[in-house]
Amino acid sequence: MKICLLNDAFPPVIDGVANTVVNYAENLHKTKDTEVIVSTPYYPGEDYSKYPYPVLTYPSFDTTAATGGYRAGYPLAVKEAGNLIAWHPQILHTHCPATSCFLARIVRDASDAPIVLTYHTKYDIDIRNTIPTELLQRETIKALVNNVSACDEVWTVSRGAGENLKSLGYQGDYKVMHNGVDFARGRSTDEEVRLVTSEYDLPAALPVFLFVGRIMDYKGLPMLVDALYKTAQQEDFRMVFVGRGTDSDGLKDKIRHFGIALDEKTEDGKIVSWPGSLPKGKCIFTGAISDRNHLRAWNTRADLFVFPSSFDTNGLVVREAAACSLGSVLVRGSCAAEDITDGRNGYLADENADSFASFLTWACTHRDELHQTGINAMNEIYLSWEGAVKTAHTAYAELIEKNRQGLLPRKKPLFDDPLFEMTADAALQYMHYMNKVRTEAPRSFGMLDNRNVLTHKIRNELEELKGQISQRLKIKE
Repeated sequence: MKICLLNDAFPPVIDGVANTVVNYAENLHKTKDTEVIVSTPYYPGEDYSKYPYPVLTYPSFDTTAATGGYRAGYPLAVKEAGNLIAWHPQILHTHCPATSCFLARIVRDASDAPIVLTYHTKYDIDIRNTIPTELLQRETIKALVNNVSACDEVWTVSRGAGENLKSLGYQGDYKVMHNGVDFARGRSTDEEVRLVTSEYDLPAALPVFLFVGRIMDYKGLPMLVDALYKTAQQEDFRMVFVGRGTDSDGLKDKIRHFGIALDEKTEDGKIVSWPGSLPKGKCIFTGAISDRNHLRAWNTRADLFVFPSSFDTNGLVVREAAACSLGSVLVRGSCAAEDITDGRNGYLADENADSFASFLTWACTHRDELHQTGINAMNEIYLSWEGAVKTAHTAYAELIEKNRQGLLPRKKPLFDDPLFEMTADAALQYMHYMNKVRTEAPRSFGMLDNRNVLTHKIRNELEELKGQISQRLKIKE
């Protein structure tokens, strides 16, 4: 079985979906009679040769300042699409409905390999947060759904993710395929915990609450700070935030405004303390942590994982916590709470500061109960990546057989889709701009620093690939 994994993010980017692709690739690489290749936008300076499987990159634009560290992949990477076609994949598994899905559709039109798309997150929220006008938001969501609908099979990481996709206009079926975690069951040793956490103010007598993830307002973090302020009126605690994001500074300002003490690790590794006016409670910001053993140590040190997000469709970090026998408190009715039995293998709170504060206040004096819930979480909601990918591998085989028997509906070729023209025009306009200001585009594409030459070359390459695909499928031009 030859499987191509595609995503718009991959290390050095650290997020839940990038982590998913890494673990799919690693476990598929270990699977007998299976080959895997990863396709992702290029990040300057990254060493892709260190992976035991091939990583095929394609040109990207520097959008890190606007997107919190992400680069935008070029959706019409003709040469790289040709390399993937030459690899003869049997399955194309894209983990993002944007550029990587677009590239997968180009490859499918020439290779006839079916496309699986995993819908990981509520992209409509990201779109509405980043695109200024309602009309553009609607058109972008429409294009996203169009891309999803063009895939041969759609997987979602939770029922809630599937229903979100349906609410955007998707009319097809979907399968719930849970992601796993790369932590084995078990906790870090006391010595490992001490080495990772000893530089922080964490008295043994106080409960430690933990959040791991991108520091973004849409994850419910401002509401959590409101709850921490209410909790600090009655109980002492430590609230540890592991991660970084574009809303970090605003969140810290809010904490200081409330008079909650704050410690933060700066980029140079120093810990800066901001004394608070409240006698109880303290928040700690560690910054991003990429070392998985260090994350395991934090999950071991904490008494409770706090996940106030109704945005996330899966909450992989909740299962990572469970691997270390750490229970979580989650928003009632959220996707991350789908497998949680309140008071048994986790806790549920309403999505407001009063409800979270009431629970956190209780949690401060019931640490033994929290620890037992964590043990139940480890035994009941934990899923390893080995198990998750094994299930996916079986689903791949079923889809390949359906395709072999001609049982999959023939999807519209990308070049007959209005989305192609729209994407081509947008890409060309952006290339013109990049060329005009003499930034990285001419160098990235190895083209002459001339707008007319650049435009002409792209059009020729696209027409050549279109001709190859049309001939392969015997579609009349």
